[in-house]
Amino acid sequence: MLTDEQLLRYNRQILLNDFDIVGQERLQKSCVLVVGLGGLGCPAALYLAAAGVGELVLADGDVVELSNLQRQIAHSEVDIGVNKARSAAAAIAALNPEVKLEILDQRLVEDAIPSLVARVDLVLDATDNYPVRFALNRACIAAAVPLVSAAAVHSEGQLAIFDPARGGPCYRCLYAEGEKQTALSCSESGVLAPLVGVIGSLQAMEALKVLSGYGKPLRGKLLVVDLSSMEFRQLALSARKDCPACSHLQC
Repeated sequence: MLTDEQLLRYNRQILLNDFDIVGQERLQKSCVLVVGLGGLGCPAALYLAAAGVGELVLADGDVVELSNLQRQIAHSEVDIGVNKARSAAAAIAALNPEVKLEILDQRLVEDAIPSLVARVDLVLDATDNYPVRFALNRACIAAAVPLVSAAAVHSEGQLAIFDPARGGPCYRCLYAEGEKQTALSCSESGVLAPLVGVIGSLQAMEALKVLSGYGKPLRGKLLVVDLSSMEFRQLALSARKDCPACSHLQC
């Protein structure tokens, strides 16, 4: 049950007819794994915390650098040299001290991912590491945990929910698993700061929708955004019958 202080803190979203106290209580009982506390993970984690998600597991093995501050809004100059998960945790605690935080300040080891995913309600993939992305996809399929995945570079971003246990494709249906280790990076290609804020915020929105039961989440769809032209498109996605990761779930 929500306290008087919580009713006041979350009043603006409780006022939504399709959200109400029931949605807020669902958030309060939820645990989310956020992998990557960079450009996408920073705004996503901050909004999840602000909205009242009960527990966040923050995973990032990198440290804050000066070049991160242009877009990674949970960090500041005093955090340079500090682990990103720890820096983000401090920002979250200052924003909403009610949120329970677990910090994983080392790079995720693939063997440890399944047990980690199995104890959360949703995974938010904000990393640019392909092996980790595919490992998260496999673990989410095994544990029937929704995966909210996003990417952003230049002025373009993508967002999707992969939840084949409840229908639709998985990450592996869309992207082939190969030799490439990292996605196209901001350090190589550049990025305008607001882009990751927009995509990270949308990532948080989709997570909140899934956790609370509000609205229509992006299951079976890929949102493609180009902020240079303010173009937003939704593409329908289908599960691959021969997908090595999720075909066993298809009827």
